[in-house]
Amino acid sequence: MVRDKFRLVTVPPFEYLEDDERHLYQQVADHVQARIEAGELRPGARLPNERGMCDEYGISIGTTRRAVALLRERGLVRTIPIKGTFVSR
Repeated sequence: MVRDKFRLVTVPPFEYLEDDERHLYQQVADHVQARIEAGELRPGARLPNERGMCDEYGISIGTTRRAVALLRERGLVRTIPIKGTFVSR
């Protein structure tokens, strides 16, 4: 949540859109990016582990890995081996 002048802004829960031309992993990455931009996930916040994201988004581990890789390419997160994936500062 982020305060937008007089109201709080939240990102709606993830919903897979079959008619969307983006791949599922892109939709997930875009949703996580929206949460980062809205302030729900702050710099330094740890993302759920791969299994946690699978459960949260209802996706496979391969889709999770591609979504996180895309977030890394966008410079939004960084992964530290053994420790996890964190929102970039």
